[in-house]
Amino acid sequence: MTKKEDFRQFGLIGRNIDYSFSRRYFAEKFEREQLPNCRYDNFDLKEIDQVTAILNGAQKIAGLNVTIPYKKAIIPFLDHISPEAKQINAVNTICRRNEGWVGYNTDCYGFERSLEAILPQWPEKALILGTGGAAAAVKFVLDQHQVAHTSVSRSPSEGEIHYDDINAEVLDTTFLIINTTPLGTFPNTDVAPSLPYGLLRPKHLLFDLIYNPAETLFLKKGKENGAQILNGSQMLVFQAEKAWELWNL
Repeated sequence: MTKKEDFRQFGLIGRNIDYSFSRRYFAEKFEREQLPNCRYDNFDLKEIDQVTAILNGAQKIAGLNVTIPYKKAIIPFLDHISPEAKQINAVNTICRRNEGWVGYNTDCYGFERSLEAILPQWPEKALILGTGGAAAAVKFVLDQHQVAHTSVSRSPSEGEIHYDDINAEVLDTTFLIINTTPLGTFPNTDVAPSLPYGLLRPKHLLFDLIYNPAETLFLKKGKENGAQILNGSQMLVFQAEKAWELWNL
């Protein structure tokens, strides 16, 4: 007979996360791999301060994923963070260790693995749409592979460009375009980053970190103009499996 203390609790911290890929993914994983002692729940928090009750509660949670909007806000509540997470300044996986709660970033791993699966080689240049936590993980990977990158923002800071600056000259030399913004996420599927989509060609690869819907308007517009497209579903699988690995060290 299974003892109550044998159960291992995992979950997702975020806000408005009923759509969660993670809960469904891990529920299916636990069933497929015959892990009846494992459970994965959503912890939908209105404010990050509520995380204290979860981390310090009587219920001994083994590990958690972290999503928008708390990937940076969670950091002060942790005892340690990995070198990658520190450099990216964003955490999406936390583990209970003997030394306390430790934060990691598995987004960078998922992004890297999903791109390597389809790219014959890393490109020389890339455009990163957005400047949030996900963009920081993307930058980290591109830096590791010596890919020059430019960040695109509606309110650009120094070293960034505006969407209006993306023209034929830019697209003639930059073939990888990564959307790290939430534009196009369900249910707001009728919006997309403002790009000159008519200038895209088969040499371009559009990578949208969004996975719901599977084909965002950003990707549809790219495909209509002959570009290659990739959504974030495989990235999520890779990062989820990396999180599972970390929880079981």
